[in-house]
Amino acid sequence: MKAPRPSARTALESRLGYAFRHPALLEEALTHASAGRGRDNQRLEFLGDALLNFCVALAIHRERPDWQEGPMSKLRGVLVCTEALHQWALDLGLPGLIGASGRALGAKPMADALEALLAAVFLDVQASGGDGAGRVQALVEARHLQAIRSAEPSLWARRDAKTTLQETAARRGFPPPAYTLLSQQGPDHAPSFRVRVTTGPDSAEAEGPTRKGAEVEAARRLLDRWDPSAGT
Repeated sequence: MKAPRPSARTALESRLGYAFRHPALLEEALTHASAGRGRDNQRLEFLGDALLNFCVALAIHRERPDWQEGPMSKLRGVLVCTEALHQWALDLGLPGLIGASGRALGAKPMADALEALLAAVFLDVQASGGDGAGRVQALVEARHLQAIRSAEPSLWARRDAKTTLQETAARRGFPPPAYTLLSQQGPDHAPSFRVRVTTGPDSAEAEGPTRKGAEVEAARRLLDRWDPSAGT
């Protein structure tokens, strides 16, 4: 896949809320390793992962002064998980822009591209003498600030289902949940995982585009079986 056309780049920048001064950074962020051309986005993804976690943590720390470390960590995990980043990438229209040898990418590569995009924004602003961290913070808060302000553990515990299941199992006197990979199907760039979780006498199975995502869904299904009235 070639670099994004100017019109496609302009549309992405409009959805993102940021216009790049150095288009090469944007092209790098949108280049998957499988494309086999130029620099891929792995280095940017490394930087973007750190930036994203910092920006989300900073916003949670500022907005929720009444929370302790445990709930803060859980909410951050919800907001930076692969599924959440994949949805952000979809909302930005990244699937049609990623250079990946013509292959459709799964949730994890799309989440990585989103993190790479945030790093590209940081470097682009820094290269022009601006506050790159502040600009990325603004993008992250535009996406997540309302969720941070309105979040309550009783409403989002199921989204951090693995931790919630572990805590619930302990209260019931069950051993820690054990996750078993039952199968992995599909190509490397768009796999499908099936997982079983077991704790005490109970178990549940689920599928997902990442092993962790399948584990989260299996945990959620077991929690719903234990307490159907809790909802999601």
